[in-house]
Amino acid sequence: MQLKTTLAAAMMAVALLTTAGCAVSRGQETVGAYVDDAGITTLVKSRMAESKLVSATAISVETMNGTVMLSGFAKSQTEKTAAENIARGVNNVKSVRNEIAVRP
Repeated sequence: MQLKTTLAAAMMAVALLTTAGCAVSRGQETVGAYVDDAGITTLVKSRMAESKLVSATAISVETMNGTVMLSGFAKSQTEKTAAENIARGVNNVKSVRNEIAVRP
């Protein structure tokens, strides 16, 4: 029984490492930079979720090489601007591309 559990855990670890490696080989930079980009995306999304000005569920966030891409829909120009300001306020963000469409 313990051998099965150990074997299953080892297989999961290999699968996770292989999956992360695939993401990096698709044109991303190093593994460290990929992890940094994922951290930036997570921070931007969590700060948007905390904000009363931004609907985090209507806005997508993607990060590549420190550049944050915002897309989706905002209810007003104020919400669009607030989302961009949140992204710019996260450490290690080099630039922000705000492609959010305003849809009342």
